[in-house]
Amino acid sequence: MTLGEKIASERRKLNYTQEQLAQLLGVSRQSVSKWESDLAYPETEKLIQLGKLFDCSMDYLLKENVTNRSGSTADSSPWQKLGSILHAQFHERKSERMIGSLPLYHIARNARGFFAIGLNARGVFALGLRAQGIFTLGLLSIGLLSVGLLSLGVIAIGTLSFGLLSIGSIAMGLFAVGAVAIGILSIGALSVGCFSLGASASGYYGAIGDAARGMVVIGERIANGSIYAEQCPLQNANITPFQTALDSVTPSWLCYIKDFYLHLWRLIQ
Repeated sequence: MTLGEKIASERRKLNYTQEQLAQLLGVSRQSVSKWESDLAYPETEKLIQLGKLFDCSMDYLLKENVTNRSGSTADSSPWQKLGSILHAQFHERKSERMIGSLPLYHIARNARGFFAIGLNARGVFALGLRAQGIFTLGLLSIGLLSVGLLSLGVIAIGTLSFGLLSIGSIAMGLFAVGAVAIGILSIGALSVGCFSLGASASGYYGAIGDAARGMVVIGERIANGSIYAEQCPLQNANITPFQTALDSVTPSWLCYIKDFYLHLWRLIQ
């Protein structure tokens, strides 16, 4: 039985109406109705009052698998009792207001709402250990804009990230920025892609870095290019022959990314 079901059951045993119970606790009848429907949960003070009124333990009220009215707290420590009270405060909460087919907010182990918070959260804005939605934050995060330990999305930010624009310690995507970056356009300490920029840069078409490898490269310490290679301090690099050589090897469908890559390099210089 849920907390709401137990409150309703104990109230009926005492032959109280919802209005009578509300008067005893100093709350509105609507509040009692929401408690019994599991749409809202009593404050800590009201929970203690309910326990005294119903002559039952906090464990009995708060834990669905406890059916003994004395619960398991008869000889429990103050810390265990405190844990039971805290459990109630983080119990499931769901808004009555709807946005489309979703409640405005839902807080639960498995939460689904416009704003969703839980171990498993799905919503427009989702926060959880595993979060899915438009804007997400979690250990495992999947969304349009996702932030997490493991992040997947159009824009992904995380320790390990995969996305159209990916930023992270290890980043993989169309545009990747990270300590280790793998993408069509990659920027990082170790970067690998069609066009790369970094300390150690490997670009199939173009690479710029301390150590650069690819078709068209500029390297400060190592410049290993099959079409064009210039070894010099990066701030002194001649962009004109580099651009001419890069134009000659880049396929037309990558021209926009190539132009952005060159523009980015000019900004860094």
